[in-house]
Amino acid sequence: MLAGAGAAALGGPAAARLRETLWTLDRLERIGGHAPQVLGAPKLSDSPWGPAAAFDGEDDALLVPEHPLAGAGAFTIEALIRPDGGRIEQRWLHLAQDAEDPGVSGGTRMLFEIRVAGAGWYLDAFIKGPGYALTLVAPEKLHPLGEWRRVTQVCDGRRYAAFVDGVLQAQGQVDFKPQGPGRTSIGVRMNRVDWFRGAIRELRFMPQAVWPGAVDGHQGGPSGVGAGSP
Repeated sequence: MLAGAGAAALGGPAAARLRETLWTLDRLERIGGHAPQVLGAPKLSDSPWGPAAAFDGEDDALLVPEHPLAGAGAFTIEALIRPDGGRIEQRWLHLAQDAEDPGVSGGTRMLFEIRVAGAGWYLDAFIKGPGYALTLVAPEKLHPLGEWRRVTQVCDGRRYAAFVDGVLQAQGQVDFKPQGPGRTSIGVRMNRVDWFRGAIRELRFMPQAVWPGAVDGHQGGPSGVGAGSP
């Protein structure tokens, strides 16, 4: 089910001029020029924009041998997702640096999760590395299950914020440092727990801070839905 204008397709004329990586999950054998490792049996599901990868919340995932934001001093991650319920804690995107950083428990990483609460869900975004760690979560901001949403996390090196359909969910201050080369897990944590139940159509990675509403210079339309630039 399409959740109103907030789930507009990612991209747009201005976004195309940015140096970015777009992964469209409309097939399972190739993602962003890579042949992913397929766990379980993810399938293709319908979305308003075409096929999307669907995960069963039990053992489905896609592992891509690339950290698409390695080396970036600021970043934006956008995604089109449809959470469908299941267990309370679900990690659906996990970017992990391969090299270990001393003192960073669990490894240097950035990720997206959801928390399922009754008939709804709320967003959880997280980054961690040498000298920084910050969780963005707002349990009071619930969204209905079974609907497509555009979710975003943005970091300009100091400010870190998360959005759903362009509406701010949570934010904080962080002393972010670029992460190194690594891998990406879609549909599960890198250590294969907290499986995602739902579908993902697109993942967009930009090595700069692009606040919702600022990509096209106006509110509404592709990549400009909801709140304007902070």
